[in-house]
Amino acid sequence: MSGDDVAAQGADSKPGQVLVLAGGLSHERDVSLRSGRRVAEALRGTGLEVVERDVDSALLGVLRRDRPACVVPMLHGETGEDGAVREVLELLDVPYVGAPPSSCRTAFDKPVAKEVARRAGILTPDSVCLPHETFRELGAADVMAALVERLGLPLMVKPAKSGSALGCSVVRTAEELPSAMVNAFAYGDVALLEQFVVGLEVAVPVIDDGSGPRVLPAVAILPDGGVYDYTARYTAGSTEFVTPAPVSSAVATEIARVALRAHEALGLRDVSRSDLIVDEQDRVWFLEVNVAPGFTETSTVPLSIQAAGLDLGQVCASLVDAAIARGTQESRHA
Repeated sequence: MSGDDVAAQGADSKPGQVLVLAGGLSHERDVSLRSGRRVAEALRGTGLEVVERDVDSALLGVLRRDRPACVVPMLHGETGEDGAVREVLELLDVPYVGAPPSSCRTAFDKPVAKEVARRAGILTPDSVCLPHETFRELGAADVMAALVERLGLPLMVKPAKSGSALGCSVVRTAEELPSAMVNAFAYGDVALLEQFVVGLEVAVPVIDDGSGPRVLPAVAILPDGGVYDYTARYTAGSTEFVTPAPVSSAVATEIARVALRAHEALGLRDVSRSDLIVDEQDRVWFLEVNVAPGFTETSTVPLSIQAAGLDLGQVCASLVDAAIARGTQESRHA
């Protein structure tokens, strides 16, 4: 890109105008709309001009015709977390908040993310990943028997690529496994089965406004039903959240180390949220990481931001500023 091209591109953009993308066609559309609405309101509170938009066939035309200074993708599920939308934003040279496409693809694929974490020296529950075809071709009963023999019980069964705990089930007996597999395959062709670690579940955000990644306070998750499923996540009053998490200083340090290590090993940037378990021996286990964490009224990242004594709008605005600065720097080097 020549200097003239960069100048022309800058002339087309509206300084300060931020486009928040929310909605999409994933199973998490409603959650995405709630996250996008809250982030947009928080950004407006800092004085920024903010436009909210869904993802549809007219989006590229809008981006070309009325180029924003920055895009904030608040898209949950495959539509927003597999890197595809961010790939398109890079094609158009539009700055955006969040991890690059390649890192999104790695993080969104839970088995791959677990392997990256394991190679980085992070504890993660033993697991097996199998496509639906394997059960059809080899016989579901025999495959499930082998899984129970290999991993033991209880198990956590989840889609390999999904969010908001959709399609996830805790299996405590062999008789519960078939229905759990059906539930997981309803949200994807590949299922992840992992050993169920008993302990305290914590959500740990990492943010980086350009000054380096820093870990925010861990949020302890205490669902009424014992399992942090979709209902427990997004129904007010269904889950108790405690932040900072009620753990020792040594465990808090280890939680922060694991979250930061996962963020860096997976090549993430701007904002991420690691989901971890602290077991009865105070060992910290990595479950998964989210590159587009929720910002709803019941989401953990805003709770952590508040516990850190930070303002949600200012944090979001700082991430927007970092994305714009990164885009400007990349344009100068193009």
